[in-house]
Amino acid sequence: MTLPSRLRSLWLTLAVVLLDRATKAWFESQTVEGWRHELIHNFVYLVHSRNPGLAFGILSDSASMGTRIVLILGSIAIIAVLAWLLVTSKGGGTTAVAGLALLLGGATGNVTDRILHGAVTDFFEVWFSTYRYPAFNVADSAIAIGAALILLDILFGRRTEMPRSSSRTP
Repeated sequence: MTLPSRLRSLWLTLAVVLLDRATKAWFESQTVEGWRHELIHNFVYLVHSRNPGLAFGILSDSASMGTRIVLILGSIAIIAVLAWLLVTSKGGGTTAVAGLALLLGGATGNVTDRILHGAVTDFFEVWFSTYRYPAFNVADSAIAIGAALILLDILFGRRTEMPRSSSRTP
């Protein structure tokens, strides 16, 4: 019995979750929060930061238990929708399926962090001249790449044409 190709894409989801957890666990065990190291001068840094909020630090100032619970429940709902779309959706090509698998893996990695630690551990930081892009992690990268793949599939993917009706209406 062979698994449908969409179910096989769950291996990509699992790989993202495992890589995300492994890198966060290693980073947390080797550094302390606030640690910083420059990799590429004035461009790429390793940093140890924790984000109790959403992407880009949204809601990070309101790290209450209520906010944490809402973020966890919201994430679980999104994960359920992504899993449902990945398994049941008929549309979209291989690019969209890979994108959904990456989104699912990234969301799962981050919600796991939020459940275990109350915040998401981030460790990459990129500077563009004087602009500091908010710190991110493997799960965040998978989410960004997954979203880009879905967008590419929407914009440039092959579409099946709808059958045209042979009857004419007067």
